[in-house]
Amino acid sequence: MADGDSSNMADVFRPYEKLVEITILGKTFLVPERNSLLRAFQFISPETIPYGRFCWNQECQYCRVNCQLSDEDQSRPILSCKFIVSEGMDISQLAPELIGCLRTKLGPAQPEPVAIISEEKTRAS
Repeated sequence: MADGDSSNMADVFRPYEKLVEITILGKTFLVPERNSLLRAFQFISPETIPYGRFCWNQECQYCRVNCQLSDEDQSRPILSCKFIVSEGMDISQLAPELIGCLRTKLGPAQPEPVAIISEEKTRAS
């Protein structure tokens, strides 16, 4: 990245001192603390997330994920635009818009998200 690009990119994130580890569909990533999970996704994939159909204010629901925090027993649905990232988060399901934006970072094997897409297609039929 050119110097101008990195300073523009830094402007979208809240100030942070360290990166925290999260897991998305079994793959580990380091993301900036004190930022929303959707911003963390943008940190992982700056070339796609800004162009997704996200409203960033919980209206669209395109950023919904199932997430288990390190101190919880089971996962629960959250909106990644409203939830602050934390060490040890485990994201087990992603909304289709997020799957599309993160597919190059997540790799080919994504069994659980395919089920989410199939459910939505079934409901639309």
